[in-house]
Amino acid sequence: MNATKQGPGAVHRAVLPAVMLSLATVVSAVASLNTAVPSIARDTRAGLTELSWIIDAYALVFAALLLLGGAIGDRYGRRRALAAGLVVFGAGSAAAALAGDPNWLIAMRGVLGVGAALVMPATLSTITSTFPAAQRTRAVGAWAGVAGASGIFGLLVSGTLLEFWSWRSVFWMNVVLAAVALVATLAVVPESAEPDAPRLDLTGALITVAGLGAGVYSIIEAPTHGWASARTLLGLAAALAVLAGFVAWELKRPNPLLDPRLFRIRAFSAGALTITLQFFAFFGFVFIILQYLQLVKGDSALVGAVSLLPMALTMMPFARGVAPKLAARIGPRRVVTAGLLLVGVAMLVFSLLDEDSTYWLLLAGLIPFGAGMGLAMTPSTASITDALPAEKQGVGSAMNDLARELGGALGIAVLGSLLQSSYRANLDLGNLPGPAAEQARTSVAVAMRLGPQAAGHARTAFSDGLQTAFLTASIALAVTALVVAALYRAPRREAARTVPAPADQTAKLNAPSNASPDGNVDGNANGSPDEGTGGRGEIRYTRQV
Repeated sequence: MNATKQGPGAVHRAVLPAVMLSLATVVSAVASLNTAVPSIARDTRAGLTELSWIIDAYALVFAALLLLGGAIGDRYGRRRALAAGLVVFGAGSAAAALAGDPNWLIAMRGVLGVGAALVMPATLSTITSTFPAAQRTRAVGAWAGVAGASGIFGLLVSGTLLEFWSWRSVFWMNVVLAAVALVATLAVVPESAEPDAPRLDLTGALITVAGLGAGVYSIIEAPTHGWASARTLLGLAAALAVLAGFVAWELKRPNPLLDPRLFRIRAFSAGALTITLQFFAFFGFVFIILQYLQLVKGDSALVGAVSLLPMALTMMPFARGVAPKLAARIGPRRVVTAGLLLVGVAMLVFSLLDEDSTYWLLLAGLIPFGAGMGLAMTPSTASITDALPAEKQGVGSAMNDLARELGGALGIAVLGSLLQSSYRANLDLGNLPGPAAEQARTSVAVAMRLGPQAAGHARTAFSDGLQTAFLTASIALAVTALVVAALYRAPRREAARTVPAPADQTAKLNAPSNASPDGNVDGNANGSPDEGTGGRGEIRYTRQV
């Protein structure tokens, strides 16, 4: 490993703030544009399907290229990857700010996702490769805190901007943040790389993009073409076939982006599934609820963002304090299961919202939502990293990031699609002329402009769609809680678990062996390698199975 030295046992104090700024820039963009969805719909006449794509294009590309972005940074230099990612992110944001067409906006959001996929893994691997052991755990904890808080930060800042300027100001904010982060990166961040890193698995990355793209496209477009239409069903079948091909390809690779055999480890699978469903619910909820607050309830963008603060204020203490203590006392299985069930209960409460609901009903869901997210997040992240031996901690860090972004992309796609299907089916437009009626079915923002009667029907239909989406999410979370509880449950005997593994791992982010991405130190890692075990190309270690 090649890293610039900063003096005896110390790293330049400005490195951590520079890296944190880069991380906050790309993570905040996942949620920040949600506050601008109603104004984008009004200005560009984008329909619900196009709005889903505008929000989801970023998260989808971000998730699909995340592992490849980490591998590029490891091989060619993390500082270079950071700088290149910030340039792509800033340029894409500038182009998006000038957009007047929904399709161009969708394309530019995808470009932003490419930049983010280079930036996010490079931030963590820069910390773990340049900070000495004495400072590393605290730095990784700060990384986790910024990664968690940046989404709420993005909502509040974008909501404030929209009080004074148009939705384009959200993209100009991205340009400013990317420019400042780029200057800081070039000024203080040292270069580090793995000169012996294996060749990039470009084929695996392309297969991932194709599979996830086909699946998300089919889901988002389903309300237009029909869920049972040949186009939708063939698209979903093609997506599953392509992703199955990805698994087959990765099993043959000596250095895969993600080794599918790791999912044989129950705790690893349970943690990944939990993170995915948590952020499925979180990003899907934010996407829908901010439209509800602004279009149905008539709140401003800032008031809508501030309305969600109780969720964040509940989540933080549960994630950083309550969850680790409970997991140490009663085990992660009960804590994670309880967290998922609380989020499911919250989504059930949200499914009761309609055009006449008061804020107290929303608040009644926000508190258990934040508590459940906080309870499940920390032990599930620790389950991913603790399930692996020291030499595969980078894989655990990458899997945590991938599960988060993939869950977010699917949540926006699935819940947004359910919202639109129900909205179109329940919208009563009476004698409205055909072209106007079709525009109203496509966009609730357009329906609001067609007179008091059409606006009232649109609010009711949107509320019906919201209820369908959130009730579906509640059921999905309850089922996931049962599955996760079953995965965590194991006999009390110890057995040797042998997991075939490649010679090296292109997706590693060089996380410290005693720390999870959330800064949780594991002084007694269950994933320690066994003495004298394992054949060639295998990792063998003892754990409960």
